[in-house]
Amino acid sequence: MSAFAAIIARDVRLAFRRGGEAILTVMFFLIAVALFPLGVGPEPAVLARIAPGVLWVAALLAATLSLDRLFRADHEDGSLDLLALAPLPLELVVLAKAFAHWLTTGLPLTVAAPVLALLLQLDVTSWPVLIAAMALGTPTLSLVGAIGASLTLGARRGGVLASLIVLPLVVPVLIFGTSAIDATLAGVETGPPLLILGAFLLAALPLAPLATAAALRLALE
Repeated sequence: MSAFAAIIARDVRLAFRRGGEAILTVMFFLIAVALFPLGVGPEPAVLARIAPGVLWVAALLAATLSLDRLFRADHEDGSLDLLALAPLPLELVVLAKAFAHWLTTGLPLTVAAPVLALLLQLDVTSWPVLIAAMALGTPTLSLVGAIGASLTLGARRGGVLASLIVLPLVVPVLIFGTSAIDATLAGVETGPPLLILGAFLLAALPLAPLATAAALRLALE
């Protein structure tokens, strides 16, 4: 567990040393959401109707911006080879790096979401469900994103390729994350969409590290 925590701490420190990537991700999230009122007009009813989808689409796009840094820097300086040879299984190394990615990307997006919901005139009563959906959905984005980052490791313009691979895979997260907020606004039960998001996360926790580790081993051969 000490090695697992050390990898997380290392990746979080590196993320902030490289120019505050967490801040850049949140800034992209903010700008992307702020463009919609300018494009569709300031009508509160219209903004409130599109707010759940806008927030989730912007969050998905913002999260994919930093996928390229998950393994590329370690691959270029040889650190990834050392991590693959370390006593800690490569699957746990992947899980630690995905968790660090969530701490520097998904968590800031989750914290920023209610502030941007206010900009889109989203009803305050839906904010707890918005936060819960983001908290369940964004870790899945990091785990699935690790698969895309490992498959494009060493490729030119790997960040773009990783985004193209990952975005179709996380469409279910977008659908049920939006459905949970819509259910709150409609006054119906929000449990099923949140439970499905939780199921996606529970499925991704064991499966994504296995798939990512297999892809990394192929890339390192």
